[in-house]
Amino acid sequence: MTESIAEAPVALAPLRRNRPYVLLMSGLTGQSLGVGVARFAVPLLALELTGSATAAGVVAAVGQAGALVATLPAGVVADRADRRRLVVVAAAVAAALWATVVVAGWLGSLSAWHLAVVLLGASAAAAFSDPAISGAFRAVVPTPQLPTAYATVQGRDAVAGMLGGPLGGLLYGVGHVVPVLGAVVGQAAAAVCTFFVRVPLNDDVTAARADRPLDALRAGLRYAWSTPLFRACLGLFVVVNVALGGMMIGINLELAGNGTAPVLIGVFDMVAAASMLVGAVLAPPLVRRLRLGAVTVLALGLLVAAFAAMAALQTYTAYVVLIGVGVLLVPAVNSAMAGYVAAITPAQMQGRLASVLGLSGVAAAPLAPLVGGSVLGAGGIGVVLGSLVGLLAVTVGALCLVRSLWRVGTPDTWADDALPMPG
Repeated sequence: MTESIAEAPVALAPLRRNRPYVLLMSGLTGQSLGVGVARFAVPLLALELTGSATAAGVVAAVGQAGALVATLPAGVVADRADRRRLVVVAAAVAAALWATVVVAGWLGSLSAWHLAVVLLGASAAAAFSDPAISGAFRAVVPTPQLPTAYATVQGRDAVAGMLGGPLGGLLYGVGHVVPVLGAVVGQAAAAVCTFFVRVPLNDDVTAARADRPLDALRAGLRYAWSTPLFRACLGLFVVVNVALGGMMIGINLELAGNGTAPVLIGVFDMVAAASMLVGAVLAPPLVRRLRLGAVTVLALGLLVAAFAAMAALQTYTAYVVLIGVGVLLVPAVNSAMAGYVAAITPAQMQGRLASVLGLSGVAAAPLAPLVGGSVLGAGGIGVVLGSLVGLLAVTVGALCLVRSLWRVGTPDTWADDALPMPG
């Protein structure tokens, strides 16, 4: 079996001197920012092309379907294929798809269905890339450094969230398809940087390729379901994502409905992204010192308290201040959970497990706006925040009872929990 960097002596070097990791992160940072800029323009483009907010929502829903359909098969492919090549191909395909939007827009022939098909294909490509990246991180990052690596990912996404909207708005003013160039450039950067990673990102895939794809998918599902911690996370984190997403969308819609200036709504979202960035800096030392259960309950408990205060106050100032407090420790729980899962999962199962656990986010993506919007329409922002805070509080209480969560120690002990590959 090929020795991974995580097992070699040089693996203990600082991450900034870990060339494969730096290449992966550089490409993914460009990708995250570029796609963030493009996605700012997508709803505006869809509305311009359809003339209907409802039809624009259909375009967005079609785009999300790509990830939903592709997530589980993508995990199987990530464990059977060369992960470096898979990331390169997926990013290149996505870049080509986004480029067709730019060309069609410049030619004046862009249609709503063209945009929907591109969104569908780009989200499917991302679904194939994500589990491959999860496995790649495990191959190039030593176990004790996984929390820091995943915290950096959280910080990268927060920066993209902060800059994507302003840059997208600026470029949209230049030309309506100009922001889409960001996705083309970002995806190309991911493909090029990953291409120059010259270490293996897989262990031996011979055994994985010996199984039929459907059998491999069943094995991944059985593996996730047979592990108590993973089984609990599958259900509970869907609820967390739906509740948090529903509250965020409910507040944005409430502010828009009250005539709040778009720039002020943008400030609310930027404060959330800025807090996540600060949280990404705080995450590594926090995760090094606290057990996984303590990090999870502390982060989600702070979230419950902040949104409960929002429900009581219901003012713009309260929303802006408290969102910064509420999401501060979310990067810590995300990086701790992702790092632990990567540390204990066999290399041959990394892709499938990443895709199975990723369903908690993929499934929440279409549910959160549905929940937030429908509850807001039925009862107002007080009902949205009150009901979803209650749901989140119950979920945190349930997590307190998950014994497998509280058994997990600090990162220096994670390697001791490594699970064997199923026979």
